[in-house]
Amino acid sequence: MSDPEGPRPGEPQGASGRGSFGQGASGAGPSEPDHPPPARHVTPREVWLLSATFLVAIAGLIYELIAATLSSYLLGDSVRQFSFVIGIFLASMGVGAWLSRYVRDAMPGFVWVQILLGVVGGFLAPVIFALYAWTGEVALPLYAMLITVGALSGMEIPLIARVLQQIGASEFRFENVLSFDYLGALVASLAFPVLIVPHLGLMSASLTFGALNLVVAGLSLWIFRAHLSLAPAAVWLCAALATGAGLWQAERIVAVTEAQLYEDDVIFSEDTPYQHVTVTRFRDRTRLFLDHSIQFDSLDEYRYHEALVHPVMGLVPSARRVLILGGGDGMALREVLRHPVQAVTLVDLDPRVTQIFSGHPDLAALNQNAFADPRVTVINRDAWQFISDSQDLYDAIIIDLPDPKNLTLSKLYSREFYALLIDRLAAGGGLVTQAGSPFYAREAYWSVVATWATTRNPYAPGEEVSVIPYHALVPSFGDWGFVLALPEEPAPRPLQLPDGLRFLTQAAWRQAQVFAADTGPVAAEVNSIRDHALVGYYTTGWEKWFR
Repeated sequence: MSDPEGPRPGEPQGASGRGSFGQGASGAGPSEPDHPPPARHVTPREVWLLSATFLVAIAGLIYELIAATLSSYLLGDSVRQFSFVIGIFLASMGVGAWLSRYVRDAMPGFVWVQILLGVVGGFLAPVIFALYAWTGEVALPLYAMLITVGALSGMEIPLIARVLQQIGASEFRFENVLSFDYLGALVASLAFPVLIVPHLGLMSASLTFGALNLVVAGLSLWIFRAHLSLAPAAVWLCAALATGAGLWQAERIVAVTEAQLYEDDVIFSEDTPYQHVTVTRFRDRTRLFLDHSIQFDSLDEYRYHEALVHPVMGLVPSARRVLILGGGDGMALREVLRHPVQAVTLVDLDPRVTQIFSGHPDLAALNQNAFADPRVTVINRDAWQFISDSQDLYDAIIIDLPDPKNLTLSKLYSREFYALLIDRLAAGGGLVTQAGSPFYAREAYWSVVATWATTRNPYAPGEEVSVIPYHALVPSFGDWGFVLALPEEPAPRPLQLPDGLRFLTQAAWRQAQVFAADTGPVAAEVNSIRDHALVGYYTTGWEKWFR
Protein backbone atom coordinates (compact mmCIF):
# COMPACT_ATOMS: atom_id res chain seq x y z
CA MET A 1 0.00 0.00 0.00
CA SER A 2 1.33 3.43 -0.82
CA ASP A 3 1.78 6.10 1.83
CA PRO A 4 -1.07 8.65 1.47
CA GLU A 5 1.28 11.35 2.81
CA GLY A 6 4.10 10.52 0.45
CA PRO A 7 5.93 13.12 -1.56
CA ARG A 8 4.02 15.07 -4.12
CA PRO A 9 5.18 15.18 -7.71
CA GLY A 10 8.22 17.42 -7.98
CA GLU A 11 8.79 17.44 -4.22
CA PRO A 12 12.12 16.11 -2.94
CA GLN A 13 12.13 12.85 -1.03
CA GLY A 14 11.73 13.46 2.72
CA ALA A 15 9.89 16.79 2.49
CA SER A 16 6.62 15.29 3.72
CA GLY A 17 3.85 16.91 5.71
CA ARG A 18 5.25 15.43 8.90
CA GLY A 19 8.12 17.89 8.96
CA SER A 20 10.66 19.57 6.83
CA PHE A 21 13.76 18.19 8.48
CA GLY A 22 13.45 14.48 7.33
CA GLN A 23 11.37 11.49 8.33
CA GLY A 24 13.00 10.77 11.66
CA ALA A 25 13.10 7.31 13.26
CA SER A 26 9.71 6.22 11.93
CA GLY A 27 10.48 7.01 8.29
CA ALA A 28 12.10 4.78 5.69
CA GLY A 29 15.82 4.98 5.21
CA PRO A 30 18.57 6.15 7.50
CA SER A 31 17.76 8.98 9.90
CA GLU A 32 19.51 12.31 9.52
CA PRO A 33 21.12 13.82 12.60
CA ASP A 34 19.27 16.84 13.99
CA HIS A 35 21.17 20.14 13.74
CA PRO A 36 20.04 23.14 15.84
CA PRO A 37 19.50 26.32 13.86
CA PRO A 38 22.49 28.65 13.92
CA ALA A 39 22.50 31.15 16.78
CA ARG A 40 21.23 34.56 15.77
CA HIS A 41 22.91 37.66 17.08
CA VAL A 42 20.85 40.65 18.13
CA THR A 43 21.78 43.60 15.94
CA PRO A 44 22.65 47.07 17.27
CA ARG A 45 19.55 48.44 15.56
CA GLU A 46 17.31 46.08 17.50
CA VAL A 47 19.06 47.02 20.75
CA TRP A 48 18.51 50.70 19.97
CA LEU A 49 14.83 50.26 19.15
CA LEU A 50 14.15 48.41 22.41
CA SER A 51 16.14 51.05 24.30
CA ALA A 52 14.11 53.75 22.53
CA THR A 53 10.94 52.00 23.64
CA PHE A 54 12.09 52.25 27.25
CA LEU A 55 13.02 55.94 26.91
CA VAL A 56 9.87 57.07 25.12
CA ALA A 57 7.74 55.21 27.66
CA ILE A 58 9.38 57.24 30.44
CA ALA A 59 8.80 60.50 28.59
CA GLY A 60 5.18 59.66 27.76
CA LEU A 61 4.20 58.90 31.33
CA ILE A 62 6.04 61.98 32.60
CA TYR A 63 3.94 64.14 30.25
CA GLU A 64 0.80 62.49 31.59
CA LEU A 65 1.84 63.13 35.19
CA ILE A 66 2.79 66.73 34.41
CA ALA A 67 -0.61 67.32 32.82
CA ALA A 68 -2.38 65.73 35.80
CA THR A 69 -0.38 67.82 38.26
CA LEU A 70 -0.97 71.02 36.30
CA SER A 71 -4.70 70.35 36.14
CA SER A 72 -4.89 69.73 39.89
CA TYR A 73 -2.83 72.88 40.60
CA LEU A 74 -4.79 75.15 38.29
CA LEU A 75 -8.24 73.59 38.00
CA GLY A 76 -8.65 72.12 41.51
CA ASP A 77 -10.00 68.78 42.79
CA SER A 78 -6.89 66.64 42.30
CA VAL A 79 -8.77 63.32 42.35
CA ARG A 80 -11.18 64.37 39.60
CA GLN A 81 -8.46 65.99 37.50
CA PHE A 82 -6.09 63.02 37.76
CA SER A 83 -8.96 60.74 36.77
CA PHE A 84 -9.84 62.90 33.77
CA VAL A 85 -6.24 63.17 32.63
CA ILE A 86 -5.57 59.43 32.88
CA GLY A 87 -8.76 58.51 31.04
CA ILE A 88 -8.30 61.05 28.26
CA PHE A 89 -4.62 60.21 27.84
CA LEU A 90 -5.27 56.47 27.53
CA ALA A 91 -8.14 57.03 25.10
CA SER A 92 -5.90 59.29 23.03
CA MET A 93 -3.22 56.60 22.99
CA GLY A 94 -5.80 54.21 21.60
CA VAL A 95 -6.64 56.67 18.84
CA GLY A 96 -2.95 57.10 18.10
CA ALA A 97 -2.40 53.35 17.88
CA TRP A 98 -5.27 53.12 15.39
CA LEU A 99 -3.94 56.05 13.34
CA SER A 100 -0.48 54.47 13.12
CA ARG A 101 -1.79 52.05 10.46
CA TYR A 102 -1.99 54.98 8.06
CA VAL A 103 1.72 55.77 8.43
CA ARG A 104 3.13 54.28 5.26
CA ASP A 105 6.82 54.18 6.22
CA ALA A 106 7.34 53.25 9.87
CA MET A 107 10.85 54.61 10.53
CA PRO A 108 10.30 58.16 9.19
CA GLY A 109 6.94 58.08 10.95
CA PHE A 110 8.58 57.18 14.28
CA VAL A 111 11.12 59.99 13.92
CA TRP A 112 8.39 62.55 13.14
CA VAL A 113 6.42 61.36 16.18
CA GLN A 114 9.46 61.89 18.41
CA ILE A 115 10.06 65.39 17.05
CA LEU A 116 6.43 66.36 17.58
CA LEU A 117 6.42 64.90 21.11
CA GLY A 118 9.61 66.81 21.88
CA VAL A 119 7.88 70.05 20.91
CA VAL A 120 4.31 69.53 22.20
CA GLY A 121 5.23 67.53 25.31
CA GLY A 122 8.35 69.56 26.03
CA PHE A 123 6.52 72.88 25.97
CA LEU A 124 3.40 71.56 27.72
CA ALA A 125 4.13 73.12 31.14
CA PRO A 126 5.62 76.42 29.83
CA VAL A 127 2.64 77.03 27.54
CA ILE A 128 0.01 76.17 30.18
CA PHE A 129 1.66 78.26 32.90
CA ALA A 130 2.00 81.20 30.49
CA LEU A 131 -1.66 80.96 29.43
CA TYR A 132 -2.76 80.77 33.06
CA ALA A 133 -0.68 83.81 33.98
CA TRP A 134 -1.79 85.97 31.04
CA THR A 135 -5.34 84.80 30.37
CA GLY A 136 -6.42 82.69 33.34
CA GLU A 137 -7.85 80.10 30.94
CA VAL A 138 -6.12 76.71 30.86
CA ALA A 139 -8.67 73.89 30.61
CA LEU A 140 -9.11 73.79 26.82
CA PRO A 141 -5.44 74.25 25.86
CA LEU A 142 -4.30 71.79 28.53
CA TYR A 143 -6.62 69.03 27.37
CA ALA A 144 -5.90 69.80 23.71
CA MET A 145 -2.17 69.37 24.31
CA LEU A 146 -2.85 66.27 26.43
CA ILE A 147 -4.86 64.66 23.62
CA THR A 148 -2.10 65.47 21.12
CA VAL A 149 0.61 64.01 23.33
CA GLY A 150 -1.52 60.94 24.04
CA ALA A 151 -2.21 60.29 20.35
CA LEU A 152 1.47 60.66 19.45
CA SER A 153 2.48 58.38 22.34
CA GLY A 154 -0.03 55.79 21.17
CA MET A 155 1.65 55.65 17.75
CA GLU A 156 5.11 54.85 19.15
CA ILE A 157 4.81 51.13 19.99
CA PRO A 158 3.08 50.07 16.74
CA LEU A 159 5.66 51.97 14.70
CA ILE A 160 8.59 50.50 16.63
CA ALA A 161 7.13 47.01 16.18
CA ARG A 162 6.87 47.55 12.43
CA VAL A 163 10.44 48.83 12.19
CA LEU A 164 11.73 45.79 14.08
CA GLN A 165 10.02 43.52 11.60
CA GLN A 166 11.25 45.54 8.62
CA ILE A 167 14.90 45.29 9.68
CA GLY A 168 14.67 41.51 9.79
CA ALA A 169 14.16 40.79 13.47
CA SER A 170 13.01 37.25 12.70
CA GLU A 171 12.70 36.37 16.36
CA PHE A 172 10.75 39.55 17.09
CA ARG A 173 8.10 39.17 19.74
CA PHE A 174 5.66 41.98 20.40
CA GLU A 175 5.61 41.24 24.12
CA ASN A 176 9.30 42.19 24.32
CA VAL A 177 8.44 45.68 23.14
CA LEU A 178 5.58 45.92 25.65
CA SER A 179 7.86 44.74 28.47
CA PHE A 180 10.28 47.61 27.82
CA ASP A 181 7.33 50.00 27.55
CA TYR A 182 5.88 48.96 30.90
CA LEU A 183 9.30 49.02 32.55
CA GLY A 184 9.77 52.60 31.39
CA ALA A 185 6.38 53.53 32.80
CA LEU A 186 7.37 52.07 36.18
CA VAL A 187 10.60 54.05 36.26
CA ALA A 188 8.75 57.27 35.39
CA SER A 189 6.03 56.77 38.02
CA LEU A 190 8.61 56.20 40.76
CA ALA A 191 10.96 58.99 39.70
CA PHE A 192 8.32 61.69 39.18
CA PRO A 193 7.45 62.47 42.83
CA VAL A 194 10.80 61.50 44.34
CA LEU A 195 13.36 62.98 41.92
CA ILE A 196 11.84 64.89 39.03
CA VAL A 197 9.43 67.32 40.68
CA PRO A 198 11.65 68.22 43.69
CA HIS A 199 14.81 68.71 41.60
CA LEU A 200 13.50 69.99 38.28
CA GLY A 201 10.05 71.46 38.87
CA LEU A 202 7.27 71.11 36.33
CA MET A 203 8.60 73.69 33.87
CA SER A 204 12.12 72.24 33.55
CA ALA A 205 10.82 68.66 33.74
CA SER A 206 8.56 69.24 30.75
CA LEU A 207 11.40 70.69 28.69
CA THR A 208 13.87 68.02 29.85
CA PHE A 209 11.72 65.15 28.70
CA GLY A 210 10.93 66.99 25.50
CA ALA A 211 14.69 67.01 24.98
CA LEU A 212 14.71 63.25 25.68
CA ASN A 213 12.25 62.67 22.83
CA LEU A 214 14.45 64.79 20.59
CA VAL A 215 17.51 62.75 21.58
CA VAL A 216 15.64 59.59 20.57
CA ALA A 217 14.70 61.24 17.27
CA GLY A 218 18.28 62.42 16.67
CA LEU A 219 19.87 59.04 17.31
CA SER A 220 17.25 57.34 15.14
CA LEU A 221 18.03 59.83 12.37
CA TRP A 222 21.71 58.88 12.59
CA ILE A 223 21.26 55.12 12.91
CA PHE A 224 18.76 54.90 10.04
CA ARG A 225 20.22 57.78 8.01
CA ALA A 226 20.33 55.70 4.84
CA HIS A 227 16.54 55.39 4.89
CA LEU A 228 15.62 58.96 5.85
CA SER A 229 15.47 62.27 4.02
CA LEU A 230 16.88 65.62 5.10
CA ALA A 231 13.46 67.13 5.95
CA PRO A 232 13.06 65.52 9.42
CA ALA A 233 16.68 66.36 10.22
CA ALA A 234 16.10 70.05 9.47
CA VAL A 235 12.94 70.17 11.61
CA TRP A 236 14.69 68.23 14.36
CA LEU A 237 17.50 70.78 14.46
CA CYS A 238 15.04 73.67 14.86
CA ALA A 239 13.14 71.82 17.62
CA ALA A 240 16.40 70.97 19.42
CA LEU A 241 17.53 74.61 19.33
CA ALA A 242 14.16 75.82 20.66
CA THR A 243 14.17 73.23 23.47
CA GLY A 244 17.77 74.01 24.37
CA ALA A 245 16.93 77.71 24.57
CA GLY A 246 13.93 76.88 26.74
CA LEU A 247 16.05 74.85 29.15
CA TRP A 248 18.71 77.58 29.24
CA GLN A 249 16.11 80.20 30.09
CA ALA A 250 13.84 77.98 32.20
CA GLU A 251 14.37 79.93 35.42
CA ARG A 252 13.79 83.20 33.62
CA ILE A 253 10.59 81.82 32.07
CA VAL A 254 9.38 80.81 35.53
CA ALA A 255 10.25 84.24 36.93
CA VAL A 256 8.48 86.13 34.13
CA THR A 257 5.41 83.91 34.35
CA GLU A 258 5.12 84.22 38.11
CA ALA A 259 5.71 87.98 37.93
CA GLN A 260 2.62 88.15 35.72
CA LEU A 261 0.71 85.69 37.90
CA TYR A 262 1.35 87.36 41.25
CA GLU A 263 1.02 91.01 42.16
CA ASP A 264 4.21 91.11 44.23
CA ASP A 265 7.82 90.01 43.83
CA VAL A 266 8.34 86.25 44.08
CA ILE A 267 11.01 85.56 46.69
CA PHE A 268 10.57 81.78 46.83
CA SER A 269 9.07 79.32 44.36
CA GLU A 270 9.46 75.56 44.39
CA ASP A 271 7.63 72.42 43.38
CA THR A 272 7.66 69.87 46.18
CA PRO A 273 6.40 66.27 45.93
CA TYR A 274 3.13 67.53 47.42
CA GLN A 275 2.43 71.02 46.08
CA HIS A 276 3.75 74.19 44.47
CA VAL A 277 5.01 76.61 47.12
CA THR A 278 5.30 80.32 46.35
CA VAL A 279 6.17 83.17 48.69
CA THR A 280 5.77 86.77 47.49
CA ARG A 281 6.75 90.10 48.99
CA PHE A 282 6.00 93.77 48.45
CA ARG A 283 7.78 96.07 50.88
CA ASP A 284 6.98 94.56 54.29
CA ARG A 285 4.02 92.51 53.03
CA THR A 286 4.60 88.75 52.63
CA ARG A 287 2.14 86.21 51.24
CA LEU A 288 2.24 82.42 51.01
CA PHE A 289 0.55 80.52 48.17
CA LEU A 290 0.16 76.75 47.96
CA ASP A 291 -0.85 75.50 44.51
CA HIS A 292 -1.50 79.16 43.66
CA SER A 293 -4.07 79.51 46.47
CA ILE A 294 -3.32 82.10 49.15
CA GLN A 295 -2.61 80.72 52.62
CA PHE A 296 -1.78 83.91 54.47
CA ASP A 297 -1.05 87.60 54.01
CA SER A 298 1.21 89.10 56.65
CA LEU A 299 -1.00 92.21 56.75
CA ASP A 300 -3.94 90.35 58.27
CA GLU A 301 -2.85 86.79 59.12
CA TYR A 302 -2.96 87.68 62.81
CA ARG A 303 -6.77 87.91 62.62
CA TYR A 304 -7.03 84.37 61.25
CA HIS A 305 -4.49 82.79 63.60
CA GLU A 306 -5.70 84.55 66.74
CA ALA A 307 -9.27 83.46 65.92
CA LEU A 308 -8.11 79.90 65.25
CA VAL A 309 -5.94 79.37 68.33
CA HIS A 310 -7.00 81.46 71.30
CA PRO A 311 -10.66 80.44 71.76
CA VAL A 312 -9.76 76.78 72.29
CA MET A 313 -6.69 77.64 74.36
CA GLY A 314 -8.76 80.13 76.36
CA LEU A 315 -11.51 77.61 77.08
CA VAL A 316 -9.01 74.93 78.08
CA PRO A 317 -6.86 76.94 80.49
CA SER A 318 -4.94 73.86 81.64
CA ALA A 319 -3.74 73.01 78.13
CA ARG A 320 -0.15 71.86 78.47
CA ARG A 321 0.19 69.41 75.58
CA VAL A 322 -0.97 70.76 72.22
CA LEU A 323 -1.20 69.16 68.78
CA ILE A 324 -1.29 71.24 65.59
CA LEU A 325 -2.24 69.50 62.35
CA GLY A 326 -1.06 71.51 59.34
CA GLY A 327 0.13 75.05 59.92
CA GLY A 328 3.59 74.43 58.47
CA ASP A 329 4.17 78.19 58.25
CA GLY A 330 4.42 78.31 62.06
CA MET A 331 1.87 81.11 62.53
CA ALA A 332 -0.56 79.03 64.58
CA LEU A 333 2.43 77.67 66.50
CA ARG A 334 3.48 81.24 67.31
CA GLU A 335 0.08 81.91 68.87
CA VAL A 336 0.07 78.65 70.85
CA LEU A 337 3.44 79.54 72.38
CA ARG A 338 1.86 82.67 73.91
CA HIS A 339 0.28 80.28 76.42
CA PRO A 340 2.13 78.38 79.19
CA VAL A 341 2.34 75.10 77.28
CA GLN A 342 4.80 72.32 78.04
CA ALA A 343 4.98 70.60 74.64
CA VAL A 344 3.66 71.28 71.15
CA THR A 345 3.65 68.72 68.34
CA LEU A 346 3.20 70.11 64.83
CA VAL A 347 2.34 67.61 62.08
CA ASP A 348 2.64 68.87 58.51
CA LEU A 349 2.88 66.70 55.41
CA ASP A 350 5.37 68.81 53.43
CA PRO A 351 8.86 69.09 54.96
CA ARG A 352 9.84 71.93 52.61
CA VAL A 353 7.22 74.24 54.10
CA THR A 354 8.39 73.70 57.66
CA GLN A 355 12.02 73.95 56.50
CA ILE A 356 11.67 77.32 54.80
CA PHE A 357 9.60 78.82 57.62
CA SER A 358 12.15 77.67 60.17
CA GLY A 359 15.36 78.24 58.17
CA HIS A 360 14.69 81.32 55.99
CA PRO A 361 15.50 84.32 58.24
CA ASP A 362 12.83 86.65 56.83
CA LEU A 363 10.12 83.98 56.90
CA ALA A 364 11.08 82.65 60.33
CA ALA A 365 10.71 86.19 61.65
CA LEU A 366 7.03 86.09 60.71
CA ASN A 367 6.41 83.27 63.19
CA GLN A 368 8.86 84.79 65.70
CA ASN A 369 11.22 81.81 65.26
CA ALA A 370 8.62 79.54 66.80
CA PHE A 371 10.21 76.38 65.38
CA ALA A 372 13.37 77.06 67.40
CA ASP A 373 11.46 76.77 70.69
CA PRO A 374 12.67 73.62 72.54
CA ARG A 375 9.09 72.72 73.43
CA VAL A 376 8.25 72.19 69.75
CA THR A 377 8.44 68.88 67.88
CA VAL A 378 7.88 68.87 64.12
CA ILE A 379 6.70 65.69 62.39
CA ASN A 380 6.39 65.62 58.60
CA ARG A 381 3.72 63.03 58.03
CA ASP A 382 0.18 62.58 56.76
CA ALA A 383 -2.25 63.72 59.46
CA TRP A 384 -4.53 60.68 59.18
CA GLN A 385 -1.63 58.25 59.47
CA PHE A 386 -0.20 60.13 62.41
CA ILE A 387 -3.48 60.15 64.33
CA SER A 388 -4.14 56.50 63.49
CA ASP A 389 -0.76 55.44 64.89
CA SER A 390 -0.52 57.87 67.81
CA GLN A 391 -1.26 56.82 71.37
CA ASP A 392 -0.57 60.23 72.93
CA LEU A 393 -3.22 62.43 74.49
CA TYR A 394 -3.43 66.19 74.01
CA ASP A 395 -5.20 68.92 75.92
CA ALA A 396 -5.85 70.93 72.77
CA ILE A 397 -5.86 69.94 69.10
CA ILE A 398 -5.72 72.68 66.47
CA ILE A 399 -6.53 71.72 62.87
CA ASP A 400 -5.07 74.19 60.38
CA LEU A 401 -5.35 72.13 57.21
CA PRO A 402 -6.06 73.28 53.62
CA ASP A 403 -9.64 73.64 52.46
CA PRO A 404 -11.53 70.43 51.57
CA LYS A 405 -11.40 71.01 47.83
CA ASN A 406 -10.78 67.37 46.90
CA LEU A 407 -11.34 63.88 48.30
CA THR A 408 -7.83 63.64 49.75
CA LEU A 409 -8.42 66.70 51.91
CA SER A 410 -12.11 66.00 52.50
CA LYS A 411 -11.27 62.85 54.46
CA LEU A 412 -9.54 65.10 57.03
CA TYR A 413 -12.91 66.79 57.60
CA SER A 414 -14.87 63.54 57.87
CA ARG A 415 -16.76 62.02 60.78
CA GLU A 416 -14.33 59.09 60.75
CA PHE A 417 -11.28 61.34 61.13
CA TYR A 418 -12.95 63.41 63.81
CA ALA A 419 -13.69 60.20 65.74
CA LEU A 420 -9.98 59.35 65.64
CA LEU A 421 -9.07 62.87 66.76
CA ILE A 422 -11.39 62.98 69.71
CA ASP A 423 -9.86 59.74 71.03
CA ARG A 424 -6.54 61.58 71.25
CA LEU A 425 -8.08 64.30 73.41
CA ALA A 426 -7.39 64.33 77.13
CA ALA A 427 -10.25 64.79 79.61
CA GLY A 428 -11.34 68.41 79.72
CA GLY A 429 -9.65 69.15 76.39
CA GLY A 430 -10.91 70.75 73.21
CA LEU A 431 -10.44 70.80 69.44
CA VAL A 432 -10.79 73.50 66.81
CA THR A 433 -10.67 73.44 63.03
CA GLN A 434 -10.67 76.07 60.34
CA ALA A 435 -13.77 75.35 58.28
CA GLY A 436 -13.83 77.67 55.28
CA SER A 437 -16.08 80.59 54.55
CA PRO A 438 -19.69 80.59 55.76
CA PHE A 439 -20.32 83.28 53.16
CA TYR A 440 -18.70 81.94 49.97
CA ALA A 441 -19.36 78.25 50.72
CA ARG A 442 -22.15 78.35 53.28
CA GLU A 443 -23.28 74.71 53.00
CA ALA A 444 -19.69 73.50 53.22
CA TYR A 445 -19.14 75.37 56.48
CA TRP A 446 -22.31 74.08 58.10
CA SER A 447 -21.51 70.57 56.88
CA VAL A 448 -18.35 70.72 59.01
CA VAL A 449 -20.44 71.90 61.96
CA ALA A 450 -22.91 69.05 61.43
CA THR A 451 -20.10 66.54 61.17
CA TRP A 452 -18.64 67.58 64.51
CA ALA A 453 -22.11 67.61 66.09
CA THR A 454 -22.65 63.94 65.18
CA THR A 455 -19.17 62.76 66.20
CA ARG A 456 -19.33 60.27 69.07
CA ASN A 457 -18.39 61.56 72.50
CA PRO A 458 -15.96 59.14 74.21
CA TYR A 459 -16.32 60.91 77.56
CA ALA A 460 -20.11 60.92 77.56
CA PRO A 461 -21.41 57.95 75.54
CA GLY A 462 -24.78 58.66 73.98
CA GLU A 463 -24.35 62.42 74.26
CA GLU A 464 -23.31 64.86 71.57
CA VAL A 465 -20.08 66.80 71.44
CA SER A 466 -20.50 70.44 72.40
CA VAL A 467 -19.96 72.46 69.20
CA ILE A 468 -19.32 76.22 68.96
CA PRO A 469 -19.44 77.66 65.42
CA TYR A 470 -17.81 81.08 65.03
CA HIS A 471 -16.32 83.29 62.34
CA ALA A 472 -14.10 86.32 61.78
CA LEU A 473 -13.40 88.76 59.00
CA VAL A 474 -9.99 88.16 57.43
CA PRO A 475 -9.67 90.63 54.54
CA SER A 476 -7.45 88.33 52.46
CA PHE A 477 -10.01 85.52 52.66
CA GLY A 478 -13.28 87.25 53.46
CA ASP A 479 -15.65 86.05 56.19
CA TRP A 480 -13.93 82.95 57.56
CA GLY A 481 -15.38 80.24 59.76
CA PHE A 482 -14.10 77.99 62.54
CA VAL A 483 -15.62 75.17 64.56
CA LEU A 484 -14.71 74.49 68.18
CA ALA A 485 -15.62 71.06 69.64
CA LEU A 486 -15.58 70.13 73.34
CA PRO A 487 -16.57 66.74 74.77
CA GLU A 488 -17.67 68.56 77.93
CA GLU A 489 -19.89 71.64 78.07
CA PRO A 490 -17.61 74.66 78.73
CA ALA A 491 -18.10 76.62 81.91
CA PRO A 492 -19.69 80.07 81.40
CA ARG A 493 -16.57 82.16 81.89
CA PRO A 494 -14.56 84.67 79.87
CA LEU A 495 -11.77 83.47 77.62
CA GLN A 496 -8.35 83.50 79.21
CA LEU A 497 -6.45 85.49 76.62
CA PRO A 498 -2.74 86.32 76.61
CA ASP A 499 -1.52 89.89 76.46
CA GLY A 500 -0.57 91.56 73.22
CA LEU A 501 -3.30 90.26 70.91
CA ARG A 502 -4.12 92.55 68.00
CA PHE A 503 -7.62 91.29 67.14
CA LEU A 504 -9.30 88.92 69.57
CA THR A 505 -10.98 90.41 72.63
CA GLN A 506 -13.80 89.24 74.86
CA ALA A 507 -16.22 91.40 72.88
CA ALA A 508 -14.85 90.15 69.55
CA TRP A 509 -15.28 86.56 70.76
CA ARG A 510 -18.93 87.12 71.64
CA GLN A 511 -19.56 88.80 68.29
CA ALA A 512 -17.78 85.98 66.43
CA GLN A 513 -20.49 83.55 67.55
CA VAL A 514 -23.25 85.63 65.92
CA PHE A 515 -24.04 84.87 62.27
CA ALA A 516 -25.93 87.08 59.83
CA ALA A 517 -28.99 85.89 57.96
CA ASP A 518 -26.96 85.04 54.84
CA THR A 519 -24.25 83.09 56.70
CA GLY A 520 -26.28 81.41 59.44
CA PRO A 521 -27.15 77.71 59.80
CA VAL A 522 -28.52 75.79 56.82
CA ALA A 523 -29.30 72.12 56.40
CA ALA A 524 -26.19 70.23 55.28
CA GLU A 525 -25.18 66.60 55.18
CA VAL A 526 -22.59 65.10 57.49
CA ASN A 527 -19.28 64.54 55.71
CA SER A 528 -18.14 60.93 55.58
CA ILE A 529 -15.43 59.08 53.69
CA ARG A 530 -18.24 57.07 52.09
CA ASP A 531 -19.88 60.00 50.29
CA HIS A 532 -17.69 63.14 50.72
CA ALA A 533 -20.65 65.51 50.65
CA LEU A 534 -18.34 68.33 51.72
CA VAL A 535 -16.42 68.40 48.41
CA GLY A 536 -19.61 69.06 46.46
CA TYR A 537 -20.68 71.82 48.83
CA TYR A 538 -17.25 73.43 48.71
CA THR A 539 -16.88 73.30 44.92
CA THR A 540 -20.39 74.57 44.24
CA GLY A 541 -20.06 77.44 46.69
CA TRP A 542 -16.73 78.77 45.48
CA GLU A 543 -17.47 78.27 41.77
CA LYS A 544 -20.60 80.37 42.15
CA TRP A 545 -18.41 83.32 43.08
CA PHE A 546 -15.13 82.78 41.26
CA ARG A 547 -15.75 80.75 38.08
